[in-house]
Amino acid sequence: MSKTLVQPIGQKRLTNVAVVRLKKRGIRFEIACYKNKVLSWRSGVEKDLDEVLQSQTVYSNVSKGILAKSKDLMMAFGTDDNSKICLEILEKGELQVAGKERESQLSSQFRDVATIVMQKTINPETQRPYTISMIERLMHEIHFAVDPHSSSKKQALEVIRELQKQFPIKRSPMRLRLIVPEKNISPLMEKLNAWNASIASKEVSGNQLSVVCEMEPGFFRECDSMMRNWQGRLEILSVSVHVDEDAHVNDYEDHETAPSSFERQSVDSASELNEVVQNQLTISTENANAGEQVKQHKCSTCNALVGDAKQYRDHFKSDWHKHNLKRKTRQLPPLTLEECMTDIELDDAKNDLKDYSF
Repeated sequence: MSKTLVQPIGQKRLTNVAVVRLKKRGIRFEIACYKNKVLSWRSGVEKDLDEVLQSQTVYSNVSKGILAKSKDLMMAFGTDDNSKICLEILEKGELQVAGKERESQLSSQFRDVATIVMQKTINPETQRPYTISMIERLMHEIHFAVDPHSSSKKQALEVIRELQKQFPIKRSPMRLRLIVPEKNISPLMEKLNAWNASIASKEVSGNQLSVVCEMEPGFFRECDSMMRNWQGRLEILSVSVHVDEDAHVNDYEDHETAPSSFERQSVDSASELNEVVQNQLTISTENANAGEQVKQHKCSTCNALVGDAKQYRDHFKSDWHKHNLKRKTRQLPPLTLEECMTDIELDDAKNDLKDYSF
């Protein structure tokens, strides 16, 4: 009795691979690659083709192991050389990823774009950068969609241009040192005035002038070309300049001319707390000026007078009192209202930034 070899039906081959698919002349072609190598090849990091392709073979269906027909290759590519066809598919084809993997990649790139926007922009009122969470909310507000085929930096510059149309935001200036011969001092100063550049310092050394200035990044190419023509020297001291002084909660209040939707999203607990306490202080001041003898209650935890009985009760519900209670348990001294609110702002900023790497 003869025995026959029974092959499994519906068997799937080459499943643990990254598939790159290209449709040409109505015919689908696929190649099998190693995972996480396709993007490295396209970005120029990986140079060895054998490290990218699992086999230099063209398939019509990789998961089932079905090879492409030679006549289809000739009709679509004009050749049946698998090596050349694999290169073309690798460069022009679409990388097939699962739904969750694609969502993870888009989410990661969205955060990268938001991080670049945060690093390159400032609030024109406070001269300080926005937080990551604020930038992400603004990007959702303008309905920004990530393009996986475009670089994060290019998309970040496009986002900045769109945000400038609706919200108070601008590019943070660059700090440069310009060194020019003495004969070009006058033209240099005229150019800096035309660019609205702020001059931090000027120093004359021999027959050369050294100028440290801050200017908009959009003028950098023109400035670099000008310095080359004048045989001067340009040094980049800082790509993005931010204010280094101590933060104050009033600097983070909403911009009065911003759209209503932006104002609603910009309000945070710290600014609300500031408004409540300021109202309480205003009421207390008015009562004092009117000559009313109102008993002032003192909070021993915060070491401060907080007003009458009602204000005293409200104070125990405030973030100021709660924050000082936490400090008291750690045997730390109490903070004033301004110090407390600054501390809250810094804690919020750290919580926003802890999931991002720079």
